[in-house]
Amino acid sequence: PSTAIPLITFDLATTTDPVKLEWLNNTVYMIVPNHNPDGYDMVVENYRKYKGTRYEGSDLPGVYHKYVGHDNNRDFVTLTQDDNKAIAAIYNLDWFPQVMVEKHQMGFTGTRYFVPPVHDPIAENIDAGLWNWIGIFGSNLMKDMTKEGLAGVSQHFLFDNYWISSTETCLWKNVIAFLTEAASVKGATPIYIEPTELSVEGKGLSEYKKSINMPLPWPGGWWHLSDIVQYEVVSTMSILKTASANKEDILKFRNDICRKEVNNGKTIPPYYYILPIKQHDLSELVGLVNLMKEHGVYVFSLTKDVMIADTIYAKGDIVIPLSQPFRAFIKEVMEAQEYPVRHYTPGGEVIKPYDITSWSLPLHRGLKSVEIDRLDILPTGFDTMLEKIEKSYSITEEIPNSLFGAVFTANNNENYKAVFKALTDGLAVYRVQKPVSIDGEDFPAGSFIIYSNGKTAPMKSILSELTVTPHVIDKQANVEAVIVKLPRIALVETYEHDMDAGWTRYIMDTYGIPFKVLHPGEFDTTDFQANFDVVIFPDKRKQALAGGGSEVKDPDDYIPSYPPEFSKKIGKEGMNRLMLFMNKGGIIISWGGSTALFMGTQELSEPKQPKEVFQFPVANIAPFLRKDGLFCPGSLLRISLMENHPLTWGMQKEIGVFFRGNVVFNTTIPEFDTDRRVIGLFPEKNILLSGYCEKEETLKNQPVMVWLKKNKGQLVLFGFGPQFRASTRSGFKLLFNAILLPPSI
Repeated sequence: PSTAIPLITFDLATTTDPVKLEWLNNTVYMIVPNHNPDGYDMVVENYRKYKGTRYEGSDLPGVYHKYVGHDNNRDFVTLTQDDNKAIAAIYNLDWFPQVMVEKHQMGFTGTRYFVPPVHDPIAENIDAGLWNWIGIFGSNLMKDMTKEGLAGVSQHFLFDNYWISSTETCLWKNVIAFLTEAASVKGATPIYIEPTELSVEGKGLSEYKKSINMPLPWPGGWWHLSDIVQYEVVSTMSILKTASANKEDILKFRNDICRKEVNNGKTIPPYYYILPIKQHDLSELVGLVNLMKEHGVYVFSLTKDVMIADTIYAKGDIVIPLSQPFRAFIKEVMEAQEYPVRHYTPGGEVIKPYDITSWSLPLHRGLKSVEIDRLDILPTGFDTMLEKIEKSYSITEEIPNSLFGAVFTANNNENYKAVFKALTDGLAVYRVQKPVSIDGEDFPAGSFIIYSNGKTAPMKSILSELTVTPHVIDKQANVEAVIVKLPRIALVETYEHDMDAGWTRYIMDTYGIPFKVLHPGEFDTTDFQANFDVVIFPDKRKQALAGGGSEVKDPDDYIPSYPPEFSKKIGKEGMNRLMLFMNKGGIIISWGGSTALFMGTQELSEPKQPKEVFQFPVANIAPFLRKDGLFCPGSLLRISLMENHPLTWGMQKEIGVFFRGNVVFNTTIPEFDTDRRVIGLFPEKNILLSGYCEKEETLKNQPVMVWLKKNKGQLVLFGFGPQFRASTRSGFKLLFNAILLPPSI
């Protein structure tokens, strides 16, 4: 698409064609030439580096984004990335377009081009009129592109609009928003595709043949960058033509649907969401308020205490009315998700979701939210008791000039940012090991005390970045506390577009946690003991980390297209160095697919010592549960946490974790110098909090977070991503606590 933009803009800027001039009289065409220009440069530079060699067209090593790679298209609810903030501001706050199209590329061997409408399931909070308009644009795209002889155009295929977190989030904000996807080449290098290699999978097309969803199949042959550009030019002109021809209807529709949503908020439950000011993690409440304002949502606070259905809501509690133009978005992100189960045939196979199935902001942040679904329980004049929050929201107090120190509750995520910044700045940081009371205020176990030691400026800088002011003290706290040291951290990242590692880097940078990226091929020359205290393995399949060796390979596995210098794995020597590091007291943290590295037989050898063969007392039983019918495509599931453990300090007894059904643990009686504790497990019932899960009962009482010990070292295993796409914020402290584990517990 970016390559096509100069041709499109030159044509429209210089055309004398009366038809196109009429389009321009009726429409304003706003172009973002590239959503991720840094990544585009990275891809182009990598392509040119290998052009003319045997590796021409090979994949870019690493992610084509500072942090999250292709997941920058998975961030439009949480809005963590700067490029996404810029794009979202266009339709949230600044321009409010009536139509939005995002253009992507897909694989090599499927259809040549996807146009709307999408396949089921679709979001139930979106007005029917939006789906109808998307269908009109899609039908015209199919008609116009086929008329120009562009074969292989498909619709009602593969993609759905149930999941909300792409650029098309504006669809929940009354924008006629849709996606197109073009088949790729190798960078800019043409590819030849045999007719027998063409195939389709997923929803809407069961075989690559002429059908109502692809009336003109592409026969195979050469596929060029210029072909993609041609498809993009023709599709863009079709979209402009449809918008122009329906100008008055589209503008009236936008006006009508905004009025309709405002009225729906007054007549259809729910009517309000109330978030009490008293929350387990107050910093996450502040973050949610500011995020909703960034989404163009009006947020209010109560100006006085009120009684609603026998519950007293306090002055300062947060209220979000649904009588707003963006009502569909508010409801979508504030409620728990319930997947709309649809079947291909009556009682037959369930239509699977395209992506994840949970994005409830209160649940993902661990916040209490109350849905008001009756108007008769509200006091008279309730709306007059609300004050709109206009500026950036915070709960802060004035910081005294003389700053001896402060106490930071372990409950607030943002306090860990203060702790790591203080450690980096050389301030004294202590952690209490049990609940304490300081100046009459109670603090849970794991809370921090930071002393300025006369360094008032760094201390003030730390406090100024917080949205919730900690408890300031003017003298030494008379409590038992242990000094906290800044750990030296290695973050393991492969070159295989490792998005989960990128998200982890983002979290570490955001919270000021220093680290060094370590690639698998560097393990056999790394002195872990001399350089690191903690090694983190984000979610990645074992073969990408350590190679296949003699193990049975996953039939769905693939060999990435990288030059050999980017394909080296950990290897036997590298794994031995890692095990030696742990045996001597190092901490390893692993989640998702990377936990497979620590399953089964392990070896440890060092000079003048007999080789040790051992197993950690843990195994992954998820494959057996899937055979019993477990299917969880990415949902929020409830887990119960062990209380009073350094890994769970600051945590609630139960939280929601983002789970995909790939890792569930079983522990066994340990032998020799190993040990284990189940830190988190699924409860007996009511496991699913938000999303979709088949056969959730197979998970009851199963461990999903385990602490293990080997000699002096510790291993923390998660069956879920504690930082998944920076969205499951209620679990962040599990990662932070693991990083700050004391040497021996």
